Amino acid sequence: MSFDFTFIFTSISLGVGLAMDAFSVSLANGLNEPRMKGGRMSLIAGVFAVFQFLMPMIGWFCVKTAADYFAFLQNLIPWISLILLALIGGNMIREGIKCKREPEEAKVEAVSFSLLILQGIATSIDALSVGFTISGYEVLTALASAAIIGVVTFFICFAGLLIGRRFGTGLSYMAHIFGGCILIVIGIEIFIKGIL
Repeated sequence: MSFDFTFIFTSISLGVGLAMDAFSVSLANGLNEPRMKGGRMSLIAGVFAVFQFLMPMIGWFCVKTAADYFAFLQNLIPWISLILLALIGGNMIREGIKCKREPEEAKVEAVSFSLLILQGIATSIDALSVGFTISGYEVLTALASAAIIGVVTFFICFAGLLIGRRFGTGLSYMAHIFGGCILIVIGIEIFIKGIL
């Protein structure tokens, strides 16, 4: 496979499609932290980008080496995404309700690194299936496609953080609740798409 226009366009399109869940979570993170600095925004967008790069490569590797051993994961992906995003979103809603009840004690907590990793896994696990799609590629071509997907994800997530940060200032405690609802809806959407 050559690195022609079709290859680049297809990889960018895959990146845009796969990044939508991560964009929504980035939006929620921006809402949650309205005073987020540029370095932290780059870190968060970078984590999502790394996972969107890794998951297609893991899927590609599984197909190339041991497809039969990893086939069962395809059926678990919707469940894993739903559970992770529901837990994270439920916690954000609980925090938002707590902030509303106790506004004097409410302080916006930054998303921890471990929670960020969970978000990255939950929003990119469906990208494993892209590894099956690109399984016909040689290793360098697969790496190039996954890299394009990662770069596209970075910029889309950074935009989501900017938008969320911009509107998060006026939403205060509602940002937690709204962000949590977004995550739960994304989990349900991934689940429904996965089981249909």
